Amino acid sequence: MAEPAADILVVDDDARLRALLQRFLAEQGHRVAGAADAAAARSALASMEFDLLVVDVMMPGETGLEFVESLRREGSDTPVLMLTARGDPDDRVAGFEHGADDYLAKPFDPRELALRIRTILRRAQPAAPAAAPLGLVQLGDRWFDAERAELRTPDGVQRLTGGETALLTALARRAGEVLSREDIAAALGTPDAGERSVDVQVTRLRRKIEADPREPRFLHTIRHRGYVLRPGP
Repeated sequence: MAEPAADILVVDDDARLRALLQRFLAEQGHRVAGAADAAAARSALASMEFDLLVVDVMMPGETGLEFVESLRREGSDTPVLMLTARGDPDDRVAGFEHGADDYLAKPFDPRELALRIRTILRRAQPAAPAAAPLGLVQLGDRWFDAERAELRTPDGVQRLTGGETALLTALARRAGEVLSREDIAAALGTPDAGERSVDVQVTRLRRKIEADPREPRFLHTIRHRGYVLRPGP
């Protein structure tokens, strides 16, 4: 079955690469816009909603990392795939720390780009009807609604990113069971993600579900084994 078309914004100061990406993604059936820098991207985001942002890390002025971090601070949960000419583990971790959903090093095979985009878009969709409904998961005074990708708090509803929703859903479906970092990476659709990348995503999630992320009540680290979610009042 064909993948549904998505509205994608490509943010890259390299005009040639930006044009190539726009053309390639359009050939994949997507509706694609481009922006040369963070300021242009903000202008595009103000005029329409996008399903995915493809953002270059190294841009003049506001870098891709700074741009994505600011979007997350402002409450945006739009999925982000970051592109960079530097692909070592520390750079990947930095991308996740700043709020990226996935990370791809240049040069890359366009087919891998298309695959990662499909994975991110699928992850951002509501759970498939065939899956057993998870129901609401209590985390103290917060409630996780997997179907709506929402975290209900005493102050209202907090949106979760696609990656945060996938991570919390995977943990909640196997609540009380220790998931290895490999299990978590597979559930997120990023099996090649290193251990530190998984740890960073867990840290980001704790900031949203724990009153004190340094002393977690619900999302526990099991040394040398992985993580376990223990929901409750």
